[in-house]
Amino acid sequence: MFQKLPGLRVIHDLRWNLTGIFDSAPDRDTAEAEIAAWRAEAENSGLDWSKFLGLYYRHSDGILAYFARRESSGPVEGLNNKARVILKRSYGLKSCETLWTRLILDLNRAKEIVLYTIRQIRELVRGLRAIFACT
Repeated sequence: MFQKLPGLRVIHDLRWNLTGIFDSAPDRDTAEAEIAAWRAEAENSGLDWSKFLGLYYRHSDGILAYFARRESSGPVEGLNNKARVILKRSYGLKSCETLWTRLILDLNRAKEIVLYTIRQIRELVRGLRAIFACT
């Protein structure tokens, strides 16, 4: 496939090079320098990386913040997405209680991934209810 589509090889290699930076850069300054070198390589590849690089430029501060503690917002984004999906599937639900129950049931199925017990999730839900006064 790479012989028929040489641009695909370039994209593949650049993708793994960038992933390598996230796996190996010990701190923000090193990562910033390595990503700058990667950007130069991408810009010189002959392919149009403008949309991707534009996204990086707009969000570079947040992206580079990852290197401070090696934490991402992935788990939170996953829960937000799950809540949005439940809301879409739950058209016609009449109460917040039913919505929270639906959320707990869905998270219960994912307990191996979420790593929280149902009791901990229920305590979290009680706290969220108090914050949002949804009862």
